[in-house]
Amino acid sequence: MQFETLKVDIDAGVATITINRPDAANAMSPLCAREFSLAATRLESDTAVRAVVITGAGRMFCAGGDLGAFAAAGDDARRLLVEMAGDLHVGLSRLARGRAPVIAAVNGTAAGAGFSLVMACDLAICAESAVFTMAYTRAGLSPDGSSSFYMPRKIGDRRTRELMLTNRLLKAPEALEWGIVNRVVPDAEVMPEALKLARDLANGPTQAFGAVKTLLNGTFDQTLESQMELEARAIGDMVRTHDGQEGIKAFLEKRKPAFRGV
Repeated sequence: MQFETLKVDIDAGVATITINRPDAANAMSPLCAREFSLAATRLESDTAVRAVVITGAGRMFCAGGDLGAFAAAGDDARRLLVEMAGDLHVGLSRLARGRAPVIAAVNGTAAGAGFSLVMACDLAICAESAVFTMAYTRAGLSPDGSSSFYMPRKIGDRRTRELMLTNRLLKAPEALEWGIVNRVVPDAEVMPEALKLARDLANGPTQAFGAVKTLLNGTFDQTLESQMELEARAIGDMVRTHDGQEGIKAFLEKRKPAFRGV
């Protein structure tokens, strides 16, 4: 896949999306949001892709929205932002609804839309030097990028309000403590660790991973009984898949399963 603002590579079932605007702190421009939507849609449709890693080029993960582009739009800024947010949101929705687990490899600062992107991923590994800040209201704006959906669900309402209203800076250890990331590693190990995790997941039961994502994404919208009904239907569907059958046989035969993602 060829893009101007992104690099997309696929290897052994793992797709890596790199925001490739290092000279602009990997800020999310209108073109970047559009290309992210296109890349996510293509990857979600590719059955060979069984895990996705998102990272940034250079020393930053993503410094947020491209405020220069917003200012340059003048009176057309509202249309630009609505279209841009729409593109970004389509891409995030494709990845969320897809089967493949999505891992954020946070190699540096994640601010604004960059922080939102981390929250939208299923898992996150960050560098010791990484810092996080919402930053939206500092610029007189409100959050986008699905953060108002995922952040309260993952870290709670009080902490979400603190981050969105005060724009406080979180360093990596506190981000780990709050549940924003799963693991903190030395800077040089972020991508190796993220890719190792992605490869392990890419060799797993991809359909079952997709069912996990679907169940968890809707948890807070269900009653106990309706959530349990969804669980029953999902596990019933999984037992009919190749990987479901293979997993049961491998357990009984005391061997490692050979999952195919189908």
